[in-house]
Amino acid sequence: MVTIEAYRSRNNASGLGIGSPGPLGRLLIRGEVGHDTVDELYPIHGEPVIDKPGRGAFAHTDFELLLRNKGIKNLVIAGVTTDVCVSTTMREANDRGFDCVILEDGTAASELSLHVSTIESVKMEGGIFGAVAKVDDIVHAVENFKNSTVKKLAPQMTV
Repeated sequence: MVTIEAYRSRNNASGLGIGSPGPLGRLLIRGEVGHDTVDELYPIHGEPVIDKPGRGAFAHTDFELLLRNKGIKNLVIAGVTTDVCVSTTMREANDRGFDCVILEDGTAASELSLHVSTIESVKMEGGIFGAVAKVDDIVHAVENFKNSTVKKLAPQMTV
């Protein structure tokens, strides 16, 4: 029996979809090499990992609970695909009251036009779903924050 999800995942020019064999194992199947996190982003010991079963990171996960427990209100969103998983996660986050930034050069889609359209839709209506930035913007902001925090924490010398 073929589920509608399996059918839709293969409804493309290649005919490949969830479970199809590929160079990194079966596509989108937990335990396969291609399902694992790339080395550069591998979680450190004790870091929570959200195993997202659908298109958005909030549906059927404890992602919101983890964020709320840590007092996190702002999200920087990157990943693939811009027009499906990334967009869904951003909209879910927005509906839950989180402020979001999507990384224009930290996301991608199967077609450039889908990526561009999704990024443009975030910019519309005064940024109703959030804001758009580039990776370098976020890196620079984090460095500035770290530098300002270090200066505040440094002991003051008096003469």
